[in-house]
Amino acid sequence: MSKYTYYSPARKCYRRGLRFRYVAIAILIGIIAAMSGCTTHIEAPVLTQAQIGEASQNGVPALGNVEYHTHLLANELFIQLKPSRQARYAVAGFVPADTLNINAEEQHPLMMLSQQLEQGLITEGVKRGFIAQEFKLTNDILIEPESDRVLSRNIEHLSDAGRVDFYITGTMVYQQEGAIVNARVINAQTKDVVAAATRFFPQQLFWREEQVSSRNGRLYRTEHKG
Repeated sequence: MSKYTYYSPARKCYRRGLRFRYVAIAILIGIIAAMSGCTTHIEAPVLTQAQIGEASQNGVPALGNVEYHTHLLANELFIQLKPSRQARYAVAGFVPADTLNINAEEQHPLMMLSQQLEQGLITEGVKRGFIAQEFKLTNDILIEPESDRVLSRNIEHLSDAGRVDFYITGTMVYQQEGAIVNARVINAQTKDVVAAATRFFPQQLFWREEQVSSRNGRLYRTEHKG
């Protein structure tokens, strides 16, 4: 018996056709993969709360990065809304949740957080297409010996506030290592909360170290370990 296998011409033709079919399929898969790579849109990664907390503690130091935390808060707040050229927003200051009033005499590491949240959310909202009303705008330029300005807290310098459809404000709950910020967007007519977000702001955003601070009439000592 011969050790060579004999294939008929028809069998040989079938085997050649089968090999050609496999090659054609492989080429077609390669073309589809290349086309998909050209047309795929790259989406921004969505960070989990754990990843954000890790970035805050390790990759992004707290000091000097209050705008970073404000940006993340705005991402969560404004993602629930769609910009409209007809809607007007007014951003007010953030206040302590227990008193709803800022105590100028109380000293703590986040004493400037309320002002930063107000100013920062104006910036973040406008960048996303929302129209913010500047209700502290004066009727005219105020020329003073030290500077010229158009913003004031003196109601005698201000005109009547224009139409406002939504308020952006919130509360702060102070803790030993920082503050929990609760932001919300409120319908000015119905008082409905149409969007809300919460984020923790570490106390080292403005001060590098705090040895002794006063909160609610009591002294607290904080140690920072390297």
